[in-house]
Amino acid sequence: MARGILVTGGATGIGLAVARHFADEGETVVITGRRQAPLEAAAKEIGATAVVCDHTDPQAVARLLPRLPGRLDVLVNNAGGNTDFDAPAGAGGAGGDGATPEALEAFVRAFRANLDANLLSAALTTKAVEGRLAPGGAVVSIGSIAADKGSGAYGAAKAGLASWNLGLARELGPRGITANVVAPGYIADTEFFRDHLTAERRAQLIGSTAVGRAGTPGDIAGAVAFLASEAARDITAQVLNVNGGERGTR
Repeated sequence: MARGILVTGGATGIGLAVARHFADEGETVVITGRRQAPLEAAAKEIGATAVVCDHTDPQAVARLLPRLPGRLDVLVNNAGGNTDFDAPAGAGGAGGDGATPEALEAFVRAFRANLDANLLSAALTTKAVEGRLAPGGAVVSIGSIAADKGSGAYGAAKAGLASWNLGLARELGPRGITANVVAPGYIADTEFFRDHLTAERRAQLIGSTAVGRAGTPGDIAGAVAFLASEAARDITAQVLNVNGGERGTR
């Protein structure tokens, strides 16, 4: 029987690669995103159902529910990204004793935007669908190497995601549902850097890996597929780092 799969942020990059993998396996795949045109194009390409949804908005998530399969076997919380790349220059505030109230308010807005996009979105979506998550299913959230590198609000949000996942695994475990995080390093061919990545910085990121190559969306899709497979039923409450050895663990 085909499994029901929800991939948030599934129109491009990592999300699209994950959704394509499951669609190619004959699963019933729903992808979401905020931009209708690329979302519908992706769904047509891979044979999935597209639903426009902002996963930081409770009303939008509630409207999504009737469009989902009654049984969800795999939830992939991929929606997010570093919202600082979308903010106007200086939106983070000047900091220090001389900061104006306006600058501090801008700082708060920018910080909260990253928390909402990368942490709240995953928690809200999981809460909304938890009743239809099937026994033996899997929740896989996409984290980041930034969680361990002190990377501002984005890194804090991804670190919070990993911490939240620990509690989620305890909550879902009695139902036979696993909960894990896949934490990518530098992944090429995505929209993450919004064209802000210079050739020099890209070379630095690749040079910092042990394998001397950029990661690909397919690398992350493979890790997600493993965690959602029968081979990973005893793996939960973990962070699987997929970063080419840029940051190792003992």
